[in-house]
Amino acid sequence: MIEQGDRVLLVGAGREFFIKAGPGTLGTDKGQLDLAAIVGKNSGDIITTHSGSEFTIRIPRPTDFFTHGKRSGAPMLPKDIGLVIAYTGMNHNDDVLDAGTGSGIAAIYFGGIAKSVKTYEVRPEFSTLAMKNITDAKLPNVEAVAADFLAAEGIYDVVHLDLQIQPEYVTHAFSLLRAGGYLACYTPFLEQMAIVVDAATDLFSEVHTHELIEREMTRSKRGTRPSTSVCHSGYVTIARK
Repeated sequence: MIEQGDRVLLVGAGREFFIKAGPGTLGTDKGQLDLAAIVGKNSGDIITTHSGSEFTIRIPRPTDFFTHGKRSGAPMLPKDIGLVIAYTGMNHNDDVLDAGTGSGIAAIYFGGIAKSVKTYEVRPEFSTLAMKNITDAKLPNVEAVAADFLAAEGIYDVVHLDLQIQPEYVTHAFSLLRAGGYLACYTPFLEQMAIVVDAATDLFSEVHTHELIEREMTRSKRGTRPSTSVCHSGYVTIARK
């Protein structure tokens, strides 16, 4: 049941609205919506504007936070986050450390899977924004810390880095991992990827780098073909302790 202050997605009439249930109204080109009327409803229920247009209520998933959540910069793409999850085997038994929080999108994805997530962001204003998104996602197992990754302590099953990586970050990640745990580093450029690989090779038992490529298919009356939009986004290096 939806409570006051919960984030919801309203979908209908070719529109999507990412709002909070509670006092107030939302003005749309399809009429006004009473946001208080959403409280007490469930996902899949219908809410109607004053002019009769219908919107379906959805409980947001991580994909919706990627699309609609407030951003402090460009987050990792879902396909890139998915590769990290798949190649580290992230699961409900894992304690995960994430660094380079940004808007918190990767932490939100990880939080829906792992036992616990602690995400480090050196810029306090970014960490504060990320925590708002994490709170909206209703993930009490995710903690945002406004501090440098090198200050992180503890033992983790997965360490994920999405920042300007230096060799000492890889060394510190190694010290934080359980035996058999994984380090995953996202790097947008080959030069940064080389820093990770060179630093990890002498420490980890396995080191593999994957280029991140995705091609969406488009279909029209003329035929079906890959989209002409850019399909490359970066590189993820996976290293196992």
